[in-house]
Amino acid sequence: METLGLGLWDIEVSGRKSRDMRTADVARRAGYSVQQVRNLERDGVLPPAARTATGYRIYGEIHLLSALAYRALAAGTGPIEAKRIVGAVHRFPVSEVLALLDAAHARLDAERRDLRQAEEAAQAISSEPIEDVRASDSMSVSELAAALGVRTSTLRHWDAEELVVPDRDPARGMRRYTPSQVRDARIVHQLRKAGYRIAPLRALMPELRRARRLAEVASALAARDAGITARSRALLDGGAALSAVLALATSPPPDPADT
Repeated sequence: METLGLGLWDIEVSGRKSRDMRTADVARRAGYSVQQVRNLERDGVLPPAARTATGYRIYGEIHLLSALAYRALAAGTGPIEAKRIVGAVHRFPVSEVLALLDAAHARLDAERRDLRQAEEAAQAISSEPIEDVRASDSMSVSELAAALGVRTSTLRHWDAEELVVPDRDPARGMRRYTPSQVRDARIVHQLRKAGYRIAPLRALMPELRRARRLAEVASALAARDAGITARSRALLDGGAALSAVLALATSPPPDPADT
């Protein structure tokens, strides 16, 4: 008797002579409802099941392993991508399956790099009292440029890039920065001096804008870190489960003489 080491998803496979299973058996062992198992087959996550003469589905280990792999991968990549990856096992060469898995790892790696950059950004603005906003901080474009020591064209560029978008005088169309917009400009100025490019800042500023205190920024980044870690672990488990599916799907058929 061989045991596939899938962590929480350990299952026993007796060589290639898998026991036939009903839909309810797969559902119970994979942690799904009967309808969910049928939906997974409909969506191509499970290969088509054999049928009895009376039309009942007959599942084997490949179906159970596929359901378990999907469950693990969905926690790491989301259900849509998990369906693509596991479904590819039953339709495409192994290289294409592994390419999809590599891409999922790459996306998590990019998220982790962005998070580290955001953490560095929070450190760079640690001296900015972002919760200290006063009505008297409202400024014109020239006043804010002078306060920051930048050109007015720099502020206009930040406006065009949607980093710091000021209000406009309805009569004359002149820029006027509210206290919150002044705060945003101070943060952008600090981060630009720290070497942050426009594109990462455009993604980061909405998060910083929602936070009223630096402690809230740190808390939000810590929550994102925990989420990435959980998804990365799920992807690791999903890779192990997917390996078992690939091993069964690509192994040669049994010799009739051995049955």
